Amino acid sequence: MKYKNQVAVVTGAGGTLCSVIAKKLAAEGAKVALIGRTEATLRAVADEITADGGIARVCPADVTDEAAITEAAAMIKAELGPCRYLINGAGGNNNNAVTTRETFLPDELTEHEGRGFFDLDAAVMSSVININTMGTLIPSRIFGRQMAEAGCGAILNFASMNSYKPLTKVPAYAMSKAAIVNFTEWLAAYLAPAGIRVNAVAPGFFVNERSKKILMTPDGGLTQRGLNVQAHTPMARFGEAAELWGCVDWLLDDERAGFVTGITVPVDGGFSAHPGI
Repeated sequence: MKYKNQVAVVTGAGGTLCSVIAKKLAAEGAKVALIGRTEATLRAVADEITADGGIARVCPADVTDEAAITEAAAMIKAELGPCRYLINGAGGNNNNAVTTRETFLPDELTEHEGRGFFDLDAAVMSSVININTMGTLIPSRIFGRQMAEAGCGAILNFASMNSYKPLTKVPAYAMSKAAIVNFTEWLAAYLAPAGIRVNAVAPGFFVNERSKKILMTPDGGLTQRGLNVQAHTPMARFGEAAELWGCVDWLLDDERAGFVTGITVPVDGGFSAHPGI
């Protein structure tokens, strides 16, 4: 059990991908702290972990709230010990920060249906950028301090396919995920003398409750966007949550990845390698 008695903090732990990561860490002996905004969702994950003999603590908190994360960090340290691994999985998008069209059309300047770039609300856009950027920076600073005090640790951030090339319709999400790659590199260089490694994964298209509405029809078929995604994914399918774990496990493992820091690894079925031509 490679993570036995080590404390792993997972933000966004109620989500499809990070709940699997949390359960895998616990199965390998980690004491897992689950951070997220919805206590009931976190509790369900914790119950699965404890039912399998693992250790989990539920910490409802907003990752953009510095005071709340500071309080959660103090509680986790007191109950479980100092943070050794941080998975920054919290983030997301807002439907109102998404355009309903892929490119500008002349009717956007007059009365029109749908939502174009000029219709987007700055406050909504800002909230998306905030959750993805500050929601990574704040936990990194607070839990990273505990790692620095111990002289070792690993931080794993969540980037995206949008980090490389922006997808259509999601400007705020795309720019914020591009920032994650930049921040990962900056933080890796800064924290290396403290014995802390910082890396990121860039998941391709995995099916979760949010993406299911975009990629799949109610009867289980594919929407046009889902068809487009699979057409540009050489493996011609969506990813399964468990398939992300192998990369996460490698990046966290000091024995196998002890000289690896500052990188972002695509886990995308080849999507980022395929120009679509």
